[in-house]
Amino acid sequence: MSGGRKRTGDKEQFGRSDQARGRGKRSRGVVDVFVSYAGPDRPWAEWAAWQLQDAGYSVELDVWHWQTGDNVALRMNDALERAGRILMLWSPAYFDPNRFTSDEWTALMAERPEERPHLVPLRISEVTPPRLLAPLAYRDVYGLDEEQARRSLLEAVGGKRDARGQPEFPGTAKQTPLRESPPRLPGVQPPVWNVPQRSPLFTGRDGLLATVREKFVGGRGSVVQAMHGMGGVGKTTLAIEYAHRFAGSYDMVWWIDAEQATLIGDMFIALGIEAGWVSVDAPTADASALVLQRLRRATGWLLIFDNAPRREGLHRWLPQGTGHVLITSRDPGWNQLADPLPLPEFARLESLALLRRSLPNIAHDRADELAHRVGDLPLAVAQAAQVLGETGMLVADYLAMLDKQTSLILAEGAPDNYPAPLAAVVQTTVQRLASEDEAAVQLLRLCAQLGPEPIPTDLFTAAPAALGKPLAELVTMPMAFGHTMRRIGAYGLARLDEGTLQLHRLTQAILRDSAGEVDQPALRLQAETVLAASPMDDGRDPARWPRWAQLIPHLTALDPSTSTHHELRQLTCDASSYLIAHGDVEAAHAFCAHLYSEWQQRLGPDDSQTLFVGTNLAIAYTSMGRYADAYRLNEEIYDRRRRAFGDDHVDTLISASDLAVCLDYLGRYDEALRLDRDVYERRRRLLGDDHRDTLNSLSNLAAVLSDLGSHDEALPLSQDALERCQRVFGADHYQTLTAATNLAGALNRVDRHDDAVRIGRDGYERCQRVLGDNHSDTLSAANNLAVALYHLGQRDEALRLSRDAYERCQRALGDDHPYTLLAASNLAAMLHDLGRRDEAFRLSGDSHERRRRVLGDDHPLTLKSAQNHVAALGSLGRYGDAVRLGRQTYDRRRQVLGDHHPDTLATARELVKLLRITGKPGQARQLARSVREHEAAPQA
Repeated sequence: MSGGRKRTGDKEQFGRSDQARGRGKRSRGVVDVFVSYAGPDRPWAEWAAWQLQDAGYSVELDVWHWQTGDNVALRMNDALERAGRILMLWSPAYFDPNRFTSDEWTALMAERPEERPHLVPLRISEVTPPRLLAPLAYRDVYGLDEEQARRSLLEAVGGKRDARGQPEFPGTAKQTPLRESPPRLPGVQPPVWNVPQRSPLFTGRDGLLATVREKFVGGRGSVVQAMHGMGGVGKTTLAIEYAHRFAGSYDMVWWIDAEQATLIGDMFIALGIEAGWVSVDAPTADASALVLQRLRRATGWLLIFDNAPRREGLHRWLPQGTGHVLITSRDPGWNQLADPLPLPEFARLESLALLRRSLPNIAHDRADELAHRVGDLPLAVAQAAQVLGETGMLVADYLAMLDKQTSLILAEGAPDNYPAPLAAVVQTTVQRLASEDEAAVQLLRLCAQLGPEPIPTDLFTAAPAALGKPLAELVTMPMAFGHTMRRIGAYGLARLDEGTLQLHRLTQAILRDSAGEVDQPALRLQAETVLAASPMDDGRDPARWPRWAQLIPHLTALDPSTSTHHELRQLTCDASSYLIAHGDVEAAHAFCAHLYSEWQQRLGPDDSQTLFVGTNLAIAYTSMGRYADAYRLNEEIYDRRRRAFGDDHVDTLISASDLAVCLDYLGRYDEALRLDRDVYERRRRLLGDDHRDTLNSLSNLAAVLSDLGSHDEALPLSQDALERCQRVFGADHYQTLTAATNLAGALNRVDRHDDAVRIGRDGYERCQRVLGDNHSDTLSAANNLAVALYHLGQRDEALRLSRDAYERCQRALGDDHPYTLLAASNLAAMLHDLGRRDEAFRLSGDSHERRRRVLGDDHPLTLKSAQNHVAALGSLGRYGDAVRLGRQTYDRRRQVLGDHHPDTLATARELVKLLRITGKPGQARQLARSVREHEAAPQA
């Protein structure tokens, strides 16, 4: 891949071109009580709200009265404004600093007592309040029976009022009441109950539990939900937690082990016996039918079918009455029978919370790394916490074992509510799948060689020759291949979605371990061949970038730096070009640096693929603003290619062109011009006028002519380059967008700002759509457009765009990147012109000092910043400092650019003004005469 210049307009000369929260006075009495609680304590909140409404109070509870899509912060603020009392349900979760409740009570306590609602703390579990809340008197309701708890609640709030009718439950007109009676006191189990014990270490999942609850409460008739996900994701644990947390809302909750369909009937009979519906000696068929019949007529029940393998066979056991059914399964295919709810891995904060509960002293960075390495899989996180807690093993040692002995370490520990350690779960499931579909296991073992990101299944269907039997035959039969994919999903070994399958990283590791040392090399070679067979381009066409984004994680998982597969290495070379063109500069640098270092040793420094990635490494250096590093590497590769291939070889010309780019960025314009002209003429002769490399040289030649001040010569070349790129590549191609950016800058330099805005706005909008807001080409286009808009008098839009481009450059590229400093220079010039001179002075001074440090005192861009700062100093009346810096800048520009360069003459004109102001008219006249002579003389 050959680098090209992107020209950004530099205004160059100044002369040219959370709000405070106040509540105010409260409107009391709109609602008597607002219930403030933490997510895990929702049953307590619903119980308290029901009791208060029953006692005559008006109550606001988020899950009863707020709608999906409401702005929670606004609704919360409004509720706190309108409520006469705030019922605070104190628990360990309530004081968790990571929850919104902490923001609620912190904000309330910050107000004066007379301006806030009456606070009513109620402890629902043993907890010590934070120091800020310690002065508040509270009551306890935990450990009491139903009547005692109700009395304590009402006394805390202020006693019983006249009843206003039966409370709505769950409290909104859109929802049907689940039951006529009040919810049971939390912690009191219903009379019919056989749910396993909940885990004392259960953490997180508040959002999922809320989703399950809302779907149950908002439905009519029998509501069936199916939680599905891979083994170890915590389906059973979550179902147990739901049952315990919301036990007070049901009269019976029955747990059914659904893995063996033949035993489900017996479990229904056990339910009937417990409920008193059937006798112990009743005939089996009659008894189970009777239980189903009674459930159809009953209300207030919850059935949990745990670990159901498939939907087939379960339909007959689903009652049609008014109750709730919760299914857990690895199989995602429940759409026709239930409302499916996919269960993902933990969010990182949930993993960290679980680790901290088990290992209070674990360092945050160690916990974060551990969570990442186990892929936030709940079972793996729990196993790691248990093993570390019981053995005292260091986290570093555990991670080392995870790398080298994955199956061994993941066979240790069996946390509560999980039937077996993760290694055993995966291995047993794979064995069961193998008895049904050998090709499915073959596919999984192949996928284990790739990355844990989604894998396109067309990789396999496009390369049957690379696969062994029976998979090779299977992928040629779409229907049979689809059935195999379905089985893999049903066993929870991979997540299927839109033509992809995705394995968890630990599932992959266990599969790799089980392959053994004999099969592993063959599987890797298969994976390399499959990936290399994927039809791809050279990485520079934006239309193909989504496909590249899919393949890159799997390519890096194979570590192509060690591969002997020539075609895979070529795909890797094109992948490095994609990363460069896509703007992933840091990723491109790391990718290319690793490859170049390894391939120099393995393939040799003169190997064509080694030199290819070395070339892209140099482009990455250039994109990072490391121009000196880029120059040194390009010079070395250019010399190697000249010796190996000769001056006219296409690869040699790529290196020559890249070397010219570096010379230009280093401010060595004359050398860059000579080399650019030579490369352009050779490419025209060898490749033709419309070859992409020739068009790249045409843009580069125009850019360096512009830098030398030859704007009239540069402009037609830029116009020609854009027209040819549009015709050859299309308007949205990466190279066309670069040409458009360059032309907009060239038009600005010859004061054709109308045309610059027309070309620049179109190019900027295309860059945003194709490349994204933070791509370096998009930022260059934004700078050019802002300059053109400013010169046309559209100053408000120009200033907004210029400031936005500067801030995006800071975020995307860093404060010291040359593009960021150019954006700062443009913004400072506009601010100065608009009279905001203090801000302009600070910005111009900062950008000048940064450019001196990054580029050096004599770099042309440093001298542009120096000129800006000269004007800023003069505008603040610091004429002595302005004259001194102006003389230095003028002398340096004469030396670097020559007497006739427009930038040199611009500095001279600024200095003339300063000399007159400081009482040196003779020196001013002499310098002004020199300016006129050089303007009149032709430039060399």
